[in-house]
Amino acid sequence: MAVILTAGVWSLGAQDRNGGISAEMLTEISKGYEGTAADKALHNALNTTSITVLSENADNMAMIDTHFSDKVRTKGITDQKSSGRCWLFSGLNVLRAKAIDKYDLGDFSFSQSYVFFYDQLEKANLFLQGVIDTKKLSFDDRTVDWLFSNPIGDGGQFTGVSNLVTKYGLVPAEVMPETLCANSTSAMSTQLKTLLRQDGLKLRAATRSDDVQAMKTEMLKEVYHILALCLGVPPTEFEWSRYDSKGELVSRKTYTPKSFYDEYVGADLENNYIMVMNDPTREWGKVYEIEYDRHVYDGQNWVYVNLPIERIKEMAVASIKDNTAMYFSCDVNKFLNRTKGVADLDNFDYGSLMGVEFTMDKRQRVMTHASGSSHAMTLMAVDLDDEGTSKKWMVENSWGASSGYKGHIIMTDEWFNEYMFRLVVEKKYVPADILEMTKQKPELLPAWDPMFLPEE
Repeated sequence: MAVILTAGVWSLGAQDRNGGISAEMLTEISKGYEGTAADKALHNALNTTSITVLSENADNMAMIDTHFSDKVRTKGITDQKSSGRCWLFSGLNVLRAKAIDKYDLGDFSFSQSYVFFYDQLEKANLFLQGVIDTKKLSFDDRTVDWLFSNPIGDGGQFTGVSNLVTKYGLVPAEVMPETLCANSTSAMSTQLKTLLRQDGLKLRAATRSDDVQAMKTEMLKEVYHILALCLGVPPTEFEWSRYDSKGELVSRKTYTPKSFYDEYVGADLENNYIMVMNDPTREWGKVYEIEYDRHVYDGQNWVYVNLPIERIKEMAVASIKDNTAMYFSCDVNKFLNRTKGVADLDNFDYGSLMGVEFTMDKRQRVMTHASGSSHAMTLMAVDLDDEGTSKKWMVENSWGASSGYKGHIIMTDEWFNEYMFRLVVEKKYVPADILEMTKQKPELLPAWDPMFLPEE
């Protein structure tokens, strides 16, 4: 037999004198639920139906117009499966679109697994060297604590793509295909985190007579072993046949990963792009750098110019008009209708369902951790009106071809304003005044800044 106690039947003693909820206060608070017929109907509905379904706006059920005035030419949709590698898929899809267009390729992809192997190896080295660099700090130091809290993961951002691809090259997807551990990274990541934390403690305990760099090398050998078991051994040389969009053989050559990168990409990924952000909690026109927000120890941190949304749109439109896709990230799950693949502020009406008002603007949401960049995709289309003003945008996602709108997400311009955060743009599309801003000395932000969690 169950006995249910309702509100207002016990005393909280002294707690009510120190900011706690007293019995009298609870009686008043409980008046927030009046138990009207409407309340009871909603309570019954929520017992069997999700908040998302019940909040769906019946006045906005029609599918959005799918015409776009300007669209980057690309083919195929990728799938990151149960992994946090959106940053990698987005970055490689930007490069893939260029290669497909330049060489008239069919459904072509670069190997995500190949780059991910070296991403994990480099992140392991980043952590271990970070432990060595902070060895003299106490264990409760904020940086040391952050390192051991985040020894490795599968999330990331664009400098991971630029640094890793520049250093290790690329291979086609069929040369190093996806594995179970690549598609579902959590189990491998758990083992790597445990091993690295263990190794980190050993490095901190090392004496002056110990060769910590030699110790680190031995530790990385074990990491390499695990990665080879889970992802396969990265090729150093391979033969690849190129077919055009009609399926006809064009060439058959032997490549190294670096020579393949040079032939099919060839761009200076580390110096030919700028990263911009729309973060209303910080000053516009300033440059910021996030400590430890990189994938390679001797690589580049995330460094960005903070800009108003209209300046970012200006560059995005110029890039799309020139058939160049971009690395893009946003707070993807906000007001997203996953079935239609449409992100629209009018998709859901949570306030009417719950009987409350949600009034925070973008700045307030970022300040209070209610919103931030969570997912990277490839920005590849914009719909402009006759005056050249953007009406909606489209990204190529990495959740498979059956997700959203044919593997894409369409975003209204109003949604874009509220939930877009990061964009990576080639310098040739960047106005002179913004390029001048990039020459500033960046303000260094801590690794644990909540705005810069790895995109997944």
